[in-house]
Amino acid sequence: MLRSTIREYLCSEAMHGLGIPTTRALCITGSDEEVYREQIESAAVLARMAPSHVRFGSFEVFYYRNQHDRLEKLADYMLTRHFPHLADQPDACLAMFSEVVQSTARLIAQWQLAGFAHGVMNTDNMSMLGLTLDYGPYGFLDAYDPDFICNHSDHEGRYAFSRQPSIGHWNLTCLAQAMLPLFSDEPDAAVEMAQDALNGYETAFMKTYSDGMRAKLGLMTRGREDHALVTDLLRLMQANQVDYTRFFRALADFRVSEDGQQSAAADEFVDRQAFWQWAKGYGQRLEQENRRDEERRAAMCSVNPKYILRNYLVQNAIEKAERRDFSEIDRLLELLAKPFDEQPEHERYAALPPDWAKTISISCSS
Repeated sequence: MLRSTIREYLCSEAMHGLGIPTTRALCITGSDEEVYREQIESAAVLARMAPSHVRFGSFEVFYYRNQHDRLEKLADYMLTRHFPHLADQPDACLAMFSEVVQSTARLIAQWQLAGFAHGVMNTDNMSMLGLTLDYGPYGFLDAYDPDFICNHSDHEGRYAFSRQPSIGHWNLTCLAQAMLPLFSDEPDAAVEMAQDALNGYETAFMKTYSDGMRAKLGLMTRGREDHALVTDLLRLMQANQVDYTRFFRALADFRVSEDGQQSAAADEFVDRQAFWQWAKGYGQRLEQENRRDEERRAAMCSVNPKYILRNYLVQNAIEKAERRDFSEIDRLLELLAKPFDEQPEHERYAALPPDWAKTISISCSS
């Protein structure tokens, strides 16, 4: 339907602009035919592009049907088409699985860094190539909330923002189960091989996430205090309902001068004293870097976007499109192709979301 295809179209292109691996949108084909999901709406179809649409679930289908010959054919296809550098290895399928573990871990770490919540992370929505696949219910964080649930039909919060890393691991465990016959004829040996590969998930995730958080904070080197610096900041952001995107962008202007510390990021906090208390440690950490403020600011602005695809922006575009006005879709595509640029003519798109944005309800039918 038109509403859901616009959401998918815009978000895949927004993710591409952020540099996050994703499938891409080619076009939307609309129709005057009516369809019924949660309500009667206009029909539409999205053409989505990707090097491959093979998912974790593609392997599960053949495994649970006990069609191991087809499982082998699918694996051979993937090795030949997408993992040719592994095809001649004696344990090619295991090596392919190991690479999928790594790429999935890096992908989900990038989601967390961008404040992106997927919404329906089942195995059929997980790409074998480490691409973001399927944009049904999704949402970027406004106020930082690790328990954010973007899908109103996810009553138990299975796919809450903070749970995405563990769900990614769970899905890879399901893929490993489906691929066991490809690893070894000995069941116990196959399980051990799969577990060894899965053990690399947390390391790959934490490296990508930790490196990414340092970059968001403008840090070039690793310090022992970095983990506490990040966790303390996120705790304060949650307590003060600080906007995730706006804060990190504003933090790029942080300065330590003879007059003390200065930062527009403090304006995002209700409890400014709490921010400045945290900023003491942050300022000390920056002094260890011996980096010019201008250089750090440019680096931080290159990884902390000014513009993200907030749900209310999508809703505005949808409502116009339903009146046959597609100008807002075009405007958002232009804006989100360069999310790290200032774009002063679009400054309003970087503002805090309006109060009515909290009433937007997104589900699998969205």
